Amino acid sequence: MGQHRQALRTTVVGVASASLVAGGVLALAPAAGAAGNGVRFVDIVGDGGTVLKANVVTPADADGTRRYPLIVLPTSWGFPQVQYLAQAQKLADSGYLVLSYNVRGFWQSGGEIDVAGPRDVADASEVIDWALAHTDADAGHIGMAGVSYGAGISVLAAAHDPRVKAVASLSGWGDLIDSIYSGRTQHVQAAAVLDTVGTVTGRQSAESREIFSAFYSGDLSKEKDIVAWGKKRSPATYADQLDRNGAAVLLAGSWGDTIFPSNQSIAFYEQLTGPKRLELRPGDHATAELPGLLGLPNDVWTDTERWFDHYLKGVDNGVDREQPVQLKSRTGGGYEGYPDWKSVSATRKKIALAGTTTIHTNVNSGADGGIVFLSSILDQIAQAPPVASIPLLPRRWAAVWQSEKYATPQQVRGTAKLHTTVTPTEESGTLVAHLYDVGPLGLGKLVAHAPYTFHGRTPETPFGLDLELLSTAYDVPAGHRLALVVDTVDPLYLEHNPSGARLTFSSPTNDPSYVSVPLREQ
Repeated sequence: MGQHRQALRTTVVGVASASLVAGGVLALAPAAGAAGNGVRFVDIVGDGGTVLKANVVTPADADGTRRYPLIVLPTSWGFPQVQYLAQAQKLADSGYLVLSYNVRGFWQSGGEIDVAGPRDVADASEVIDWALAHTDADAGHIGMAGVSYGAGISVLAAAHDPRVKAVASLSGWGDLIDSIYSGRTQHVQAAAVLDTVGTVTGRQSAESREIFSAFYSGDLSKEKDIVAWGKKRSPATYADQLDRNGAAVLLAGSWGDTIFPSNQSIAFYEQLTGPKRLELRPGDHATAELPGLLGLPNDVWTDTERWFDHYLKGVDNGVDREQPVQLKSRTGGGYEGYPDWKSVSATRKKIALAGTTTIHTNVNSGADGGIVFLSSILDQIAQAPPVASIPLLPRRWAAVWQSEKYATPQQVRGTAKLHTTVTPTEESGTLVAHLYDVGPLGLGKLVAHAPYTFHGRTPETPFGLDLELLSTAYDVPAGHRLALVVDTVDPLYLEHNPSGARLTFSSPTNDPSYVSVPLREQ
């Protein structure tokens, strides 16, 4: 456990440092390009009198005689108020009035971090009020957008303030609890990154410190409190309100997002009934949007502007007639369009998980999801996901099943689902399922994975397990196999396996075990 904590600490410090360096770059590069081009730095009084630091970028032809559609951009977690200046200037050049503000509790803004709570939502409305009173913003054409934390606040604000007519959530979340506690398992590396960056760049409230502490401890007596706290901060909780308000919602994310995994955003997308669009690309949290923040050409920001052009300006650019689900495979190729999420997985192929296998716990078998941020960035840039040598995985600590060798390429699209029967020796435990693309030499590239934790089970009594792996788009070459590997330790997650515990996986005749793999129609 001590070595695990040291490794986690090293990872978190490295990633947090990289985040802060990125914040510093964003604080300098875009500001230099925007200087003297209609940027005005202002103070805005938010909820409860909290002062929010903000900047306003106006179109070059603004002379007080006309109104412009307004776009409000709340900053990301740990980033300064100049984060969006490059994109703000671009939007202003296209005829928008853009207001970006540093969310409460971070950098020079006042108050304490509310973690997208009621105060953050109220702040967004106060910012809109200020813009309508002090700028040439058009009250009938208001949009909000943001990356990560700013994305979540934007969607929450649109659900609570009907003045917001269009919203773009870039690497945001739909369900905060399902993001960092899916499978009833603490995503400990992701939480630690957020906690560390928040501590360094902001001022955590007593409530948020208590929630983080309870989360790390795995104290089940605090579970209901944590879930209630997260649901209050989840856009999915307010999907009906969002639909009633009529806001057009663009959700853009990445397959390998280790902070806000795609499954919960997909589920949120399916809840919505109004104008909507879902885009998923290779990468990790906010890595797809980063080039655009630095002023470089970027398809995420291009689609965001097209979204606002149509739903705020009324431009007939065809974005409303395109297939609303747009996916890009991790293994290359262009965008694929689908009419809805259900159509992504046209067919399913089952891999039987035959026999009975018992594994011991508490040891990382060598099959894991990698390192927060770093692994998915390598996958995005070099198509190099985490790997494992499947033949060499120790069967004492890893259960392994493989498919036949595929004669044709298999285009995995969507959410793989595991169904099996588990018999534990203890009442609590954690397992992690990994799906690999296995080449001729036995080297497996990670396709998808997911954790699962159970509590309150009767030892030596079997129970059925259904687990959805993280959604993905991945092409398995002809001549390769798929392999499912289940073990009990993954550095991304907090494990709940008592020392010496064992897990047995079986496939009863009346309830056979399998993994169902979603495939694109060939």
